[in-house]
Amino acid sequence: MREYFPLIAVGAVIGVLSVISILAYASIKDKKNTIGFDRNMPDSEITARLLKYAKPYAGQFVLVLFVMLVSVAYDIVSPLIIGDIEEMIKDDFELSSLYSKVVLYASILAVSLVCTYVQAIILQKTGQKILSNIRLDLFSHIESLSHAQLNSIPVGKLVTRVTNDTNAISLMFTNILVNLAKNFFIIIGVLCAMMAVNYALTLMVLCFVPFIILFTVIFRKFSRKAYRKVKDGTTDINTFVSENLSGMKIIQIFNREDRKMSEFQERNQRLRKAKTEQIFVFGIFRPLVYMLNISSILCLLYLGGKGYINDSEFLGQTITSGTIVTFYMYISKFYTPIQSLAEQFNWLQSAYASAEKIFTVMDMKPQIVDDDDAIDMKTCRGDIEFKHVWFAYNEGEWILRDVSFKVNAGETVAFVGATGSGKTTILSLICRNYDIQKGQILIDGIDIRKIKISSLRRHFGQMLQDVFLFSGTIRSNIVLRDTDITDEEINRACKYVNADKIINKMSNGLDEEVRERGNNFSSGQRQLISFARTIVHKPEVMILDEATANIDTETELLIQDSLDRMMNIGTLLIVAHRLSTIKKADKIIYLSNGEIIEQGSHEELLKLKGRYYDLYTLQFDTEQLRLRQNSN
Repeated sequence: MREYFPLIAVGAVIGVLSVISILAYASIKDKKNTIGFDRNMPDSEITARLLKYAKPYAGQFVLVLFVMLVSVAYDIVSPLIIGDIEEMIKDDFELSSLYSKVVLYASILAVSLVCTYVQAIILQKTGQKILSNIRLDLFSHIESLSHAQLNSIPVGKLVTRVTNDTNAISLMFTNILVNLAKNFFIIIGVLCAMMAVNYALTLMVLCFVPFIILFTVIFRKFSRKAYRKVKDGTTDINTFVSENLSGMKIIQIFNREDRKMSEFQERNQRLRKAKTEQIFVFGIFRPLVYMLNISSILCLLYLGGKGYINDSEFLGQTITSGTIVTFYMYISKFYTPIQSLAEQFNWLQSAYASAEKIFTVMDMKPQIVDDDDAIDMKTCRGDIEFKHVWFAYNEGEWILRDVSFKVNAGETVAFVGATGSGKTTILSLICRNYDIQKGQILIDGIDIRKIKISSLRRHFGQMLQDVFLFSGTIRSNIVLRDTDITDEEINRACKYVNADKIINKMSNGLDEEVRERGNNFSSGQRQLISFARTIVHKPEVMILDEATANIDTETELLIQDSLDRMMNIGTLLIVAHRLSTIKKADKIIYLSNGEIIEQGSHEELLKLKGRYYDLYTLQFDTEQLRLRQNSN
């Protein structure tokens, strides 16, 4: 019995560690519903959806599998060669035999290295193609979401989905899956080779396999929890940074740098703690597997050495020095892939967590979609009619209440009223950025829900108060990468809306650089560029929302002249607080609390002496007072 005491001691240590691990697992498992680290989407579903992207490249993966099997041969055969060399040295040694064994070993190693290189090249190319397809589908889906949906998701979170999360998935295709398969084949191949060499020692090694499985299952749960925290922390930081970098000027103006730094530090610390927990989980698992590796080697050396020294058999199997050397190498090759599984499980959990977040976005059904019988509207006259329209952004909080009006083709109609009265909402509904709850909106007598969204919006040109310019040049912002538009058309559109007067003053003209969000241009300059962008695409209906707000007097005169010209192009819908800009409109609609109070021409509404008259008189008196103060 005493001779087996070392084996009993090893078993006792492993047993104690197993009990501790099981207790820790049980405590976490009981709390999983409260801490919420389990994914809502099962691994099988995530795997199936990811494999759909890999399916077109099945041929490349089959080739990689074949190459991988060839490289695996090195791990299976090399210990046998080393064992033969050991036996050869112990018995009748011949240098020529040693040379032949070394050449064979070197040849197998060279083939394995070449196969590994080819495998890596194929996988990287294929993985990047798959990654590109996932990014494309994700970005395309984000484009299809409605304004309400996009407003509900922080921009930083979407950026994280398109960048960080897709990169994590890339590793799955370029590294994780193939290495998992390779390690599986190595483990199976090594076990088969060990059984062929000495099944008794193989059984001894297999005694440690249940503990490997136990520790791996436990690690998987802890790893999943840790990775979810890391992913959530990364998303939180990206969202915070994206928002606050965009609003950095406001932060500086109100001297809130210290406050924002404190908020960032709080999020940074949460992410640090999450990453520390992840490292801790990894730092526990790998040493446990390494302990099993060392334990099995110790048992091998104890049993094998004892049997070899005593010239005895172990379970009917003869143990030689060559057997001990071969098994020593096989045990290392058996545990090396198992140890690497820890890292691969980390990346796999990362990929699955990222994939779930990506698929969660892709599973968001767009709220604004084409009806099955939606038509493609080839031409548009510009007749617009609202019939008893009710609309609310939030259920029960009506923004528009039973709104009805008609705009004839070619007319200029202006919407006025206090902030929150529903003016901008009406313009958004016409383009179907939102769907109404009750009523009907008609374009040329057709319900807009019966028109394909892309077809509907193709006939509209929108000029908003907050003009968004993309990084690039003035030309690229006007044509929006539409290569069919010529410079002649661009220049004609710029001249028509007076944008040429600002562009010609710039050293590079249309090729003048536009920085992020157009921050190197004034509000008026951005507005005139947006006018040119709208006109060059030749819309039948134009929408103008507060174009003259917050701009200088000189630019306002240019914009007013542009407005007078655009009234002759087609149907023009205007929202403006400055009533001087809409006096020439064919119809003015006064809104209050989502209802139409008055409508008619400028002269007609003044004669009514109602709400419009009061507003116009107030603005007129204020403007006269301002002019007298400036003259003094």
